[in-house]
Amino acid sequence: MLSDILWLMSELVERVDDRDEVLTVVSRSDAIREGWLHRVATIVCRDPEGRTLVHRRTEGTSRFPGHFNWMLGGAVEVAETYEQAAARELEEEIGVRTCPRFVFKFRCTGAISPYWLGLHEVVVDEPIKPDPEEIAWHDWLTEHELYELVRHDAFVPDAREAFERYLAIRPRTQPRVGSGQTPTDRPREGRGHGGQRGGGHARERW
Repeated sequence: MLSDILWLMSELVERVDDRDEVLTVVSRSDAIREGWLHRVATIVCRDPEGRTLVHRRTEGTSRFPGHFNWMLGGAVEVAETYEQAAARELEEEIGVRTCPRFVFKFRCTGAISPYWLGLHEVVVDEPIKPDPEEIAWHDWLTEHELYELVRHDAFVPDAREAFERYLAIRPRTQPRVGSGQTPTDRPREGRGHGGQRGGGHARERW
């Protein structure tokens, strides 16, 4: 927890305005405390079958510990574009090196502080290596399973807002029938699991 706080204090981001234009460089901790707009890049990962990668945050994270999310991501660093930040976060969080496709951005209300959220998509057709300091559990969910999980109380609220906005611009297809298990049952016992390793510095992603 202390390492998360120290990292936020030293992490620099660009403070932006209501039009997402850069004003100045500030620490991310100041941006969050003062409610200053800054940028966050997120990535939606799908496998070749169209399933979406969903993960549960580790209990050691300072924000939304143990919560589920359908996106990876983190703060856009100084002088980075949304796309560059998305590619960096993708490699850091699941070990995949590629260029995610920018889909849209919006001013996210934010459960902790407001920010501009840039959403990207990518198809992952290789094995992933989730960072165990960030990801406690992961699995590939069908569309139907994802719809159900978004309603879960332990779903990151900002991610729920992004999901609703995403649906508004994307024609909804008929959800595929899953394996019979509900997503709220599966996250603790899913096919893909990531453990936590002790010690080290865990960078706070979101």
